[in-house]
Amino acid sequence: MIYASDYGFLPGADGMENARALQRAADMGGDISIDRAGVYDVSDTIVLKSGTRLVFCAGSEVRRHETPDGETAYLFINRGAYTREWDEQIEIRGLHLTTGGVCSDPAREGQKKVITGLSAQLAFSFIRDLVVEGYVVKDLPAESFGVQVCTFENARFENLWIEGRKDGVHLGRGRKFVIRHAVFRTFDDPIALNAHDYSTSNPQMGWIEDGVIEDCYDLDDEDTTGFFCRVLAGSWLPWREGMVVQRSDSVVYSGRVYRVVTPPDGRTFVSRTPPCHEEGLATYDGIQWCMAQADETLSCGCRNIVFRDIHLQKKRPVAFSLHFDKDVWSRSYYPNSEAPVQDNITFENVWVENDVPVFLSTKTPVGTVRVKDCRLGGSVFRFRHVGDEGITYPRARLILDGNEYTPIPGARVEAGEGTAVDVYAGMRVPADEELKTQGDCVRF
Repeated sequence: MIYASDYGFLPGADGMENARALQRAADMGGDISIDRAGVYDVSDTIVLKSGTRLVFCAGSEVRRHETPDGETAYLFINRGAYTREWDEQIEIRGLHLTTGGVCSDPAREGQKKVITGLSAQLAFSFIRDLVVEGYVVKDLPAESFGVQVCTFENARFENLWIEGRKDGVHLGRGRKFVIRHAVFRTFDDPIALNAHDYSTSNPQMGWIEDGVIEDCYDLDDEDTTGFFCRVLAGSWLPWREGMVVQRSDSVVYSGRVYRVVTPPDGRTFVSRTPPCHEEGLATYDGIQWCMAQADETLSCGCRNIVFRDIHLQKKRPVAFSLHFDKDVWSRSYYPNSEAPVQDNITFENVWVENDVPVFLSTKTPVGTVRVKDCRLGGSVFRFRHVGDEGITYPRARLILDGNEYTPIPGARVEAGEGTAVDVYAGMRVPADEELKTQGDCVRF
């Protein structure tokens, strides 16, 4: 066991002194104990390597400050996020964080600490066997996720309490994850499963699969945007001369995925020169491109996800959204690309405890959705077409079993133009409510 105090990590010490001290301890790897109660000021990013386990003692708190060199990045990040080499077995337990409004700077050419698409207090990429447990933060700023993980395998988040203005747990591509025993009060999405995302909000894109989200609370608050969980898909095309692109559009060229990083001002650009740099940011034809990943992926989405024992206590227009973005920040679906089908999404024992008009909204092609033993109140299921050319939606399959409803005057399941839903309805409470549908819905 390594004691961080032996390396000079101490309550009351200067923020840069503490950052250097904790980095010296982290460079040793293994089990590291933050062994003294008190407030620790930290003014720089701590980089963690494989086989590192940080354990914060009761009564300890980390308080962030801006980095003096003008390039403020993250509180913690793994080494492989910078090198694109996989790290393994990193754990952070018992961290109580006060951000003080500190968050990572926007990525720009020439930076060394900030990675395009990573914007979080705890940031991880290229990581296996990650554990974040007992993490408490109650002042997330509007530009920083609580914890962000992208390109991962086996990630576990437990006993969280996250409040503030941005996403609590934000996942990009990866597989095998658990988020459980968590309390959220966030203006934006408490949980984001963003296989696709803004070019500045995920470093890579790809499928998110095989996950369980359980025993989570969405606490009520005075205002909100987003959903309890955004389940975001996307698709794009190989680069071709003359194609029109906008912020966050993606292309494949020479075995790599490149993304447009420009302001969200609605401008479009004609691309006449293919992006071909091997890393970072570069500008061609007045278009700034980021080299996102070295593969030829053309689509992404989410599948095999279970939501269980969820308490929706916040008033939201929509609880869960299977989503394509389509605005000045991002369009997830590039016209005439091959859209992914998000599939095998299950909801068990979800309680709608406030005014939530729409339980599930979809704008992506969907396979099977199961809803079992949920208390849905007056919420409905809404299936919609994104409205772009070149995309055909297969018939979705909605399985309803043992759910409790409040009778409503309109349709419970709505299929918009260009979508179709097969509805398999089991026991309902009250049993005499007629399950009304609208659009191309077939009841089984």
